[in-house]
Amino acid sequence: MTTGPDTTENLAHASAQVREAAARGARLIVLPEATSQAFDTGRLDGQAQDLEGPFATGLRELAAELDVVIVAGMFRPADTIENDRGKSIHRVYNTALVTGAGLHTGYDKINTYDAFNYRESDTVHPGEEPLVVEVDGVGVGVAVCYDVRFPELFIRMARQGAKIIALPTSWADGAGKLEQWRTLTAARALDSTSVIVATGQARPGGVDQAGKESGPTGIGHSAVVAANGRRLAEAGYEPEILVVDVDVAEIDKVRRALPVLGL
Repeated sequence: MTTGPDTTENLAHASAQVREAAARGARLIVLPEATSQAFDTGRLDGQAQDLEGPFATGLRELAAELDVVIVAGMFRPADTIENDRGKSIHRVYNTALVTGAGLHTGYDKINTYDAFNYRESDTVHPGEEPLVVEVDGVGVGVAVCYDVRFPELFIRMARQGAKIIALPTSWADGAGKLEQWRTLTAARALDSTSVIVATGQARPGGVDQAGKESGPTGIGHSAVVAANGRRLAEAGYEPEILVVDVDVAEIDKVRRALPVLGL
């Protein structure tokens, strides 16, 4: 999906997507990073909300109604710092909400996107701890976007019990970026011998803008990657819902054949 500047409108849009996915049989529904407010649509602190705010509780109520678990990117108030020009900056946490099945928690993105002349840490407070929850008896880890470049995080979650790792993103477009996205998601699946559910913001402007340089506003190509690195499904640049059955026994089989975790 592609979200916009208004959190209330984004909640309504996300809810419609969740309803459609649930109607198609989805149990774990992963929405993109920045679902509550898209990047490059204004200051993030103005609409940042805690987990008890209307955005998160709206998705919690929806998850309870549909009997699903929802992962969705949002922003929470963090701290106030002074930059090198003496200006006060109200930073936020870049959070992946996890709600449903008795869960209502969030993972705060640990590795902020300070790369390619972009400094996310100027406005986003880094998180500190990974998150692994249990959904229907299966360990589910959570990472966000730039985290995908840090294999140790994925390995750590797998060693903590994750067999599926949700990865909400808002990936930048440009030369080589799609190839990097595909390589990194496959590599993290192989590093952790886990299924990676990598959900991205669709490309603003769709396929007509494909390949053009952009900020971290989305490139589409959401994907589900098996524990052996094989892509089970992949979307394109446009909005799309993928519904994929994950066989946990296959993850166990890969881990027996490729015991890189030392479990």
